[in-house]
Amino acid sequence: MGALFLDRDGVVNERIMDGYVTCPDDFRLIDGVLEAMAVFARKFDRVFMVTNQQGIGKGLMTEADLKAIHDGFLRQVEAAGGRMDRIYHCPALKAEHSFMRKPSIGMALQARRDFPDVRLRQSVMVGDTESDMLFGRRAGMQTVLVGPEPEIARRIPHLVDLCFPNLLEFAKSLEAGE
Repeated sequence: MGALFLDRDGVVNERIMDGYVTCPDDFRLIDGVLEAMAVFARKFDRVFMVTNQQGIGKGLMTEADLKAIHDGFLRQVEAAGGRMDRIYHCPALKAEHSFMRKPSIGMALQARRDFPDVRLRQSVMVGDTESDMLFGRRAGMQTVLVGPEPEIARRIPHLVDLCFPNLLEFAKSLEAGE
C-alpha cells in the first residue's frame, strides 16, 4: 500500500505545549499508538517518522538525547509487533527555513533516496497540524489529519483528505478496508 509517513508530537506522543520532549521520560505515547503501529506494519510497505526537532537547534537537547528518545520508542513498537523503517528529523530552527523542515519536503525526498521503492504518490502522511498536511500535499501524498481539533480540517479542507480523532482510529479504518 505504499509508505506511511507519521509526524511525531501530537500524533504518536503527547505534545508538550510551549515545550519540548527532551528526554525519554517526557515521551508519553498517546493511547492506542502501539496497536496502530502493528496494523501499519501489516498495511504499509514502509513506515517512517518525519519530525521537526528545533529543540536541538535551540540547544535544549542534543542529537544523542533525541536518539535515546527514539530508541526507546522503537523498542516499544517492535515489542508490539510494529515496525519503523526510519526516523527522519530536522534540528533546524524555524527561522532558518531549512528545506528539511516541514512543511518543505526534504525529509520525504530523503526517504525516497534511502528507499528507492517508495512512491510518494502512493504514500500517506499523517499529522496533526497544517504544516504536516502541507508537507504531505506538496510531496504528492494522501493526507490524514489526526487529533482532537477537527476545526483544523475545516480551516484547511484543501489540504486534508481524511480526518480521525487519533492514530488508532485511522488504523482501524485501514483494517476495516475503508
